[in-house]
Amino acid sequence: MSASSITAAAEARRTAVILASAQAILGSAAPICLALGALAGHFLLDADKSLATAPPTGFNVGVAIGALPAAAIIRALGQRHGFMAGALLTGAGGLLATVALFQSSFWLFTFSLMVIGVGGAFVQQFRFAAADNAPPEFKARAISFVLAGGVVPAILGPQAVIFTHDLLLPVPFAGSFAAIVVLAAVGAALLSLLRARKSSTRDASLAEGEARPLLEIVTQPRFAVALLCGVCSYALMSFVMTGAPLAMVGCGFSSDEATLGISWHVMAMFGPSFFTGRLIHRFGAERIVAMGLILLVGCGLVALSGIALWQFWTALILLGLGWNFGFIGATAIVAASYRPAEKGKVQGFHDFVLFTSVALASLSSGAVYNGWGWEMLNWIIFPVCMLCLAALLTLGWSAARRPT
Repeated sequence: MSASSITAAAEARRTAVILASAQAILGSAAPICLALGALAGHFLLDADKSLATAPPTGFNVGVAIGALPAAAIIRALGQRHGFMAGALLTGAGGLLATVALFQSSFWLFTFSLMVIGVGGAFVQQFRFAAADNAPPEFKARAISFVLAGGVVPAILGPQAVIFTHDLLLPVPFAGSFAAIVVLAAVGAALLSLLRARKSSTRDASLAEGEARPLLEIVTQPRFAVALLCGVCSYALMSFVMTGAPLAMVGCGFSSDEATLGISWHVMAMFGPSFFTGRLIHRFGAERIVAMGLILLVGCGLVALSGIALWQFWTALILLGLGWNFGFIGATAIVAASYRPAEKGKVQGFHDFVLFTSVALASLSSGAVYNGWGWEMLNWIIFPVCMLCLAALLTLGWSAARRPT
């Protein structure tokens, strides 16, 4: 390995470490919003409780509508300043949510979570930034390593909820959202350690002349199947997870037990990331995505088997594992489907489609739960996973028939 290759690999690892650390801190805002959003919304509503999932849906809507602007801002300002701007948005959303709870304003609270979600759109770009800074052989591991930073939010976010939701009584939950302001400040400080990338003449020529039209890129069979599997894995995770705290509290469990269930779920989402990249490198991304879909089916089977606490928690753990394999595998395929000059528009388009779907899944979760119950949330898993598995099999069959 040449000296320049060693230097590039070392710089890629340094960037991945910083982004993983920032993911660990800023990513804690998501479990706070998702664990408490529906419960706080239920508390703020006087009449139609079916709107209780509107606040966490607002978070997902924010991630969706922030996807394209976040990619453009990062491209214009650079990764360091662009990501720091996202951290400031997260902090502003946390402050606004605290004010909304003190004013008992449901829709202001929903809007504030949308602002936090827009900040979260910048966090979602961390995985692409890690891949863009890495040599080809390190891309999948860089993505996996950054997402491994989500293990800390799995612990920090729910624990922040437990220790701070009564901090600003008599207003419940306000302390937890005030904590997001502190998390955002720490995250911004970490992101300030990123180094500005020096653009080369080659990069400039790529940006000017070698970018394909977006339609040509997204209609590639591998890209289309990866987008389908990534969207379905993430949307199913959001759909079931958003309704899970309501179902657990509805079955007589405490909000702390529901929050701990989300904690186990988030740990399962990000814990395997320490080795998912190696599994992708060894077995191929398509097989790992298929394994993720099978785990999601297992989640549905366990959830439908009963309503004991261990069944809720086990289903949520399988849901997190399935998301990890399905989403990281799909992201690795997407990251290999575009050229350097195309990354901004492709990443923005990908995350816009992804989080629009996730927002719709989150919003429909409350309506489905109130209309048909916890069981229907889980029955929907099966046809969606079957569709994705069929698409993967078709892609593999087409690749096998293609002349070498």
